[in-house]
Amino acid sequence: MSPISLKIRELRERRGWTQVELSNRANVRQASISELETGKSQRFLRILEKVAAALGVTAASLLDETEPTKQPRKRRRGE
Repeated sequence: MSPISLKIRELRERRGWTQVELSNRANVRQASISELETGKSQRFLRILEKVAAALGVTAASLLDETEPTKQPRKRRRGE
């Protein structure tokens, strides 16, 4: 698995989202999220921007292996 795939999964899980929830927020198929997270996507660059926007980060930050992803998780109402 690539560092980008791991970073996407980490950010998604930190938000408590399923692959389906991220796919809905990024307006891509759930299968595309699965392919990204397992490094099997042939359409990687086309959907990277949408996924990054849904996660609230830039595509560049997903590609930057030196940029840490450890950020405090935002609390949702009622938590």
